[in-house]
Amino acid sequence: MRAAAAAAVVKPFSLCNCKGFGFGFSFSKSIINSHTMAMRAAAAAAAVAPRGLRRLFSTTYASPMFSPPAAGNAPAPEKAEPNPNLFVSGLNKRTTTEKLREAFSKFGEVVDAKVVTDRVSGYSKGFGFVRYATLEDAAKGIEGMDGKYLDGWVIFAEYARPRTPRTPPIGPSPYGPPSYGRQ
Repeated sequence: MRAAAAAAVVKPFSLCNCKGFGFGFSFSKSIINSHTMAMRAAAAAAAVAPRGLRRLFSTTYASPMFSPPAAGNAPAPEKAEPNPNLFVSGLNKRTTTEKLREAFSKFGEVVDAKVVTDRVSGYSKGFGFVRYATLEDAAKGIEGMDGKYLDGWVIFAEYARPRTPRTPPIGPSPYGPPSYGRQ
């Protein structure tokens, strides 16, 4: 390939129909033709490549050395014990507490419903909690709403796990003593 053919031609913005900052790049036909010929040569070489190279670049060949982990090896998340409090995930960002309460009230007496929201935007974080009056109502709520649509999104309902208690940090804070407001 000639050195002159490898260089891009830079034109002033007024002569080029591009929408850029001052200068546009246009490539000569010889550059485009040489690039096309190189791509065709690479494709032809890949067609006659040894089987090992095709396996290396294949997306369908499963190498025993780099095989994905089997589905049975992953530990299953522990199931929560049945309780009247349900964890609801997969909520639409625009789902409100009222819509959540209305959807779950069809299956029993809802004591409390809460969509967890972002402090800044006010939109849903995609999950929430529903508390029923009885354990039987909670079971009906899971049966009735798990895998169903709410505001156009498929939601998942399951028994909520109890909150793990937070332990206070041990030792002094690296940021100094706590200040409660401006001093």
